Amino acid sequence: MAKVMVLGAGGFGISLALMCHRYGHEVTVWSHREEEVIRLREEREQKKLLPGVKIPQEIVFTATLEPAKHSDLIIMAVPSFAVRQTAHHLKEHIGTNSIIVCVAKGLEADTFLDFSTVISQEIPDHPNVVLSGPSHAEEVSRGEATTVTVASKDRAAAHQVQDWLMNPDFRVYVNDDLVGVELGGALKNIIAVAAGIADGVGLGDNAKAALMTRGITEIARLGVAMGGHQETFAGLSGIGDLVVTCTSMHSRNRRFGILVGQGVPVQQALEQVGMVVEGYSCTKVAHDLAEKMGVEMPITSQTYQVLYEGKSPKDAVRDLMGRPKKKEIEHTWVV
Repeated sequence: MAKVMVLGAGGFGISLALMCHRYGHEVTVWSHREEEVIRLREEREQKKLLPGVKIPQEIVFTATLEPAKHSDLIIMAVPSFAVRQTAHHLKEHIGTNSIIVCVAKGLEADTFLDFSTVISQEIPDHPNVVLSGPSHAEEVSRGEATTVTVASKDRAAAHQVQDWLMNPDFRVYVNDDLVGVELGGALKNIIAVAAGIADGVGLGDNAKAALMTRGITEIARLGVAMGGHQETFAGLSGIGDLVVTCTSMHSRNRRFGILVGQGVPVQQALEQVGMVVEGYSCTKVAHDLAEKMGVEMPITSQTYQVLYEGKSPKDAVRDLMGRPKKKEIEHTWVV
């Protein structure tokens, strides 16, 4: 059993706290907002994101990072834009033997860095592990069967996290491809937004299947260019995460896309979803990164034009369907 500190009291942070508590770990949850800490202590429920899921009294809530000094495992479940800042503040408090697990999915704006690199820059002396895969908070919180993968430059740390987190409801694999696991988890949010837009426009199952299939191809194309292994994108952090985010109404990225496809202005759609939509910001980062790397990502490009340049979703569909003739498979699976 481990002393676990979860940084972030959103849906996934709370769901992982509940899962860890359910299987015997000692759990503390941190939020930087004192008012949120007080509310969760009193109500014992994350009413906005996990309504009806009660939080046991044994789970401690705090607005200070001091407990990190005595934590074996620190799960970073903050939004992508807060990863660096949180890691920077954590550095002053983290214990000597603590392992950090980042569950945020995305890339840092401007630098294009993955979050394991961001955390290593801020806290260079501690192993950090990424966790990714099809894992909606709503299901994890209720103990529904979920399977994920973890990856790290420190293989021993990844296996330790596997030992701590794996249980009958939460199966954990270890993957040695850190770059591929991170990029798969980040970039699938873009395709989920595109799939939602397709739903909002009124396209059918054929279009959804094509978006998902060609979407994983362009994700893998960029991932391989960045140093990932193509087979990783056929795994849990690739196809697995893509399927769940493109097809489920639990997915905030898909719900956001549906609103945009229905004609709701982008900023208004973001407000209606009512939580951070990682696919929105990641679309711009991936679009800029693909241009920098010279990697063709047509679905990402069209999604970017819809979200940031005001292009009509129907025009984006037309332009995707009207692209020049190509072979489906040329040299490798990711072409």
